[in-house]
Amino acid sequence: MRGARSARVGPDAAKAAAASRNKGAPEPDRRSEPGAAAEPGPEPGPVAEPGSGGPEDGPRPGPDRDRTVPPPSTAAHPVTVAVPDPAPEPVAHAPAAATTVLDPAGAPLPEHRFLDRERSWLAFNERVLELAEDPATPLLERANFLSIFASNLDEFFMVRVAGLKRRIATGVATRSLTGQLPREVLEDIWTRSRELMVRQAACYQRSVAPALGAEGIHLLRWPDLTETEQTRLFTLFRQRIFPVLTPLAVDPAHPFPYISGLSLNLAVEVRNPATGHKHFARVKVPPLLDRFLEASPQRFVPVEDVIAAHLEELFPGMEVLAHHVFRVTRNEDLEVEEDDTENLLQALEKELLRRRFGPPVRLEAEESIDPGVLRLLVRELKIRDEEVYTLPGPLDLTGLGDIASLERPELKYPKFVAGTHRELAEVESASAPDIFGVLRERDVLLHHPYDSFSTSVQTFLEQAAADPDVLAIKQTLYRTSGDSPIVDALIDAAESGKQVLVLVEIKARFDEHANIKWARKLEEAGCHVVYGLVGLKTHCKLSLVVRQEGETLRRYAHVGTGNYHPKTARLYEDLGLLTADAEVGADLSDLFNRLSGYSRRETYRRLLVAPRSLRDGLLARIGREIAHHRAGRPASIRIKTNAIVDEAVIDALYRASQEGVPVDIWVRGICALRPGVPGMSETIRVRSVLGRFLEHSRVYAFAAGGDSEVWLGSADLMHRNLDRRIEVLVRVTDPAHRSTLTRLLAAGTADTTASWHLGPDGAWTRHWTGTDGRPLRNVQEMQIEARRRRRGTNG
Repeated sequence: MRGARSARVGPDAAKAAAASRNKGAPEPDRRSEPGAAAEPGPEPGPVAEPGSGGPEDGPRPGPDRDRTVPPPSTAAHPVTVAVPDPAPEPVAHAPAAATTVLDPAGAPLPEHRFLDRERSWLAFNERVLELAEDPATPLLERANFLSIFASNLDEFFMVRVAGLKRRIATGVATRSLTGQLPREVLEDIWTRSRELMVRQAACYQRSVAPALGAEGIHLLRWPDLTETEQTRLFTLFRQRIFPVLTPLAVDPAHPFPYISGLSLNLAVEVRNPATGHKHFARVKVPPLLDRFLEASPQRFVPVEDVIAAHLEELFPGMEVLAHHVFRVTRNEDLEVEEDDTENLLQALEKELLRRRFGPPVRLEAEESIDPGVLRLLVRELKIRDEEVYTLPGPLDLTGLGDIASLERPELKYPKFVAGTHRELAEVESASAPDIFGVLRERDVLLHHPYDSFSTSVQTFLEQAAADPDVLAIKQTLYRTSGDSPIVDALIDAAESGKQVLVLVEIKARFDEHANIKWARKLEEAGCHVVYGLVGLKTHCKLSLVVRQEGETLRRYAHVGTGNYHPKTARLYEDLGLLTADAEVGADLSDLFNRLSGYSRRETYRRLLVAPRSLRDGLLARIGREIAHHRAGRPASIRIKTNAIVDEAVIDALYRASQEGVPVDIWVRGICALRPGVPGMSETIRVRSVLGRFLEHSRVYAFAAGGDSEVWLGSADLMHRNLDRRIEVLVRVTDPAHRSTLTRLLAAGTADTTASWHLGPDGAWTRHWTGTDGRPLRNVQEMQIEARRRRRGTNG
């Protein structure tokens, strides 16, 4: 999902890890292991994800371009499960002990113990489609889910399919974790995606469009319009569309034109009446036009229908014989070579220009297309027959997002407006809360979109920018909005003389142009702008404010799971911790120094930081749960993440399950783990929740022998997150906050909660009603109702 086209669903994910007694223990370095090379990777997008990065961060549920891993027998990350002696644990900062790949008493794990990640992603997008197909989903939300499904699939082809084809072409692709050859994986993708696209078209044609028509919202084709409406659209065509159209002929003097990715096009056949010769031309639908044009109030027609109805205006004196709509998807995955001497900004700008000319990976055409014209397109685009998808029109249903935005509240989810977090709210004043005063007394655990982003995180940074006692602000920016108040606050702070360091990740997929723009704007205002470490994306979500208070300096911090994006914060489910804890402040100071300078610090007090300590920190804590279980102490593992693919973590969870440790996994998108397999994963349950908000937070909770450990942060359990990004998990120390997060995880994975359940064969089954036929609880509605009860309001 990109930008506003991503919506609330997307392979998204949550994760967290735990470490209470051995907080911040230095973990072994894994970057020297095979397969840990730094390589940029795409963002996966959301389910009902409105807008993005998408797939992740920002608006998008989109796919992720992980490296192709070796077969299971030579997995890149050997499973090292820490199983410490039941004796008292070592003091803080002592390294966690780790055992060998196999526990001495454990049998080798089955070779084919992983699910295919590509099929798992397609299964995620199928869950999005199921929401569109469900008559119980509000009607305009169904249209929005169709838009999200289409946007997700576009990104999947642009990144995952394109990357697989490139690896096959260069001979570097290896067998998948399931043992399939790369070509077999690709054929599987073609078959499965075709089935899903046919289902999407049928859902639109037979269900959503007719239901919208019954509610007075008509999605029509040109012949269905009245004469008055056609006349009105002809006027619109002459005034606003015709001047920007450029028909391109194809003949010996005019080579076949370049077809840009994701553009709608008309393949037009014309005849010269003087000579009788037939000619072919291509007309591109200008991308800045609305996808559906309003012929009259709440009566819409695809823009290509309006152009097609007036082709004679483009080819005067010629006889228009036929027209056919088609659309091409291209490889838009960036390959930027980084080294210490290269100007990354300039290299990325050059690569963005090259992205427009990536090879095609999919051709969509209306099923009525002439076979001869289709053969011409296939030949000229150099595309395979398997990559051609003929479908009922209209193509490109991402435009349904505009229809979903119509002001028809009775056809949408009930309106919910987030309120100020109760610990930040002023009881008898309309003024903004003194966030620094609150944080001096207690940490604040935020849960967006149920808690307002604007009156918490945004206000925190705005107050810091305006406060004369604030000396410095340090901030990471992965994605943000075009009119970002966060960027404005940082600029204000710099202009008032404060030291402002901003780490802008300009390689955030599909947001590269926007981030380059903001980086330059921040630099011009006097901010110190850096772009992270060579070979690593900076994906962590961090803010640090340094404030003079009397004779001392106090540090205030925010660590979150979501981007500093005020718009998507209303649509993405995320968590954040606001704190004045001295250890967190010191950790963030050390980490920012590492990101902006030459610090080599790898150990922290309350943080786990990828790529050095995060995976090993999680493996150590999984091992401890095994030890606790063996000793008869409370032991359990609960994880909320957007995706789980990492073989080392999965194998560690299998080992925990073999020992009898209960494991609950709440995943939005991709899951390569097989739950419920006898003798391997019988105690593991995997659930997925999709709905009005994009589940995006990552939480890791461990029973820890009765002294629970809970972590939250930015990292998913994928190679790109654990090996090729700067990711951060923070340990939650407040007992009330740990209890809140534990209850949230329990609710999301409970059998009484509406969700999809993953079976050992990789099939997802929707559980929406109980044995009594009544609807199961909706975890998102539970959160909304809880906030409404606190405020004593129905709004």
